[in-house]
Amino acid sequence: MQSDLVVSQHSDNQKSAFQFSHLNVVLASTSPRRKELLEQIGVQFTTAVIDIDESIVAGEIPSDYVVRLAQEKALAAVSNFPEQTVIIAADTTVTIDGHILGKPVNREDAFAMWALLSGRTHQVMTGVAVAFLGQVQTAIVQTDVEFVSLTHEQMQNYWDSGEPIGKAGGYAIQGLGAVFVPQIRGSYSNVVGLPLVETVALITAVTESK
Repeated sequence: MQSDLVVSQHSDNQKSAFQFSHLNVVLASTSPRRKELLEQIGVQFTTAVIDIDESIVAGEIPSDYVVRLAQEKALAAVSNFPEQTVIIAADTTVTIDGHILGKPVNREDAFAMWALLSGRTHQVMTGVAVAFLGQVQTAIVQTDVEFVSLTHEQMQNYWDSGEPIGKAGGYAIQGLGAVFVPQIRGSYSNVVGLPLVETVALITAVTESK
């Protein structure tokens, strides 16, 4: 496992409703969506690149999978920073009929995913882990996402946009993919990649218990 600190400070010009300014916070992710979400609530943080094996364990259900990966990412980052650092890690997946849909590897893979999602409601799950002073606390958040029925032309046009690449389930609700989602039930920030309510609750829990 390898972690490289990206020397970058975020949200210096914002005031957070949650007073975490006294904390040294590291986001164990380089996801632009997760960075934007933390910046949205005014958290100041640095980022770290974490490389772990994200293979699914045989028989592993989606909720266990995302929590395990989030926890492994947090633990992989811990040894690279002072003990007083708050480490935030997360993993998000799209699931339908018990199947975990990762990031499409090619056009055919993306089309197969969209065929499963088309005209149906699927779940987006995010596992969040926050580490601080030797302890790690986790949370799992699920959002139901309804998809419109997709035509082959819509799928092709969306693939040609380039947006599906690197996205769990092959779409981005905060981007062009928004036109495929008539409604959700649950946390929007969870679908984007980091459920903010639960993340703030975890930071508060681990820092106030010490």
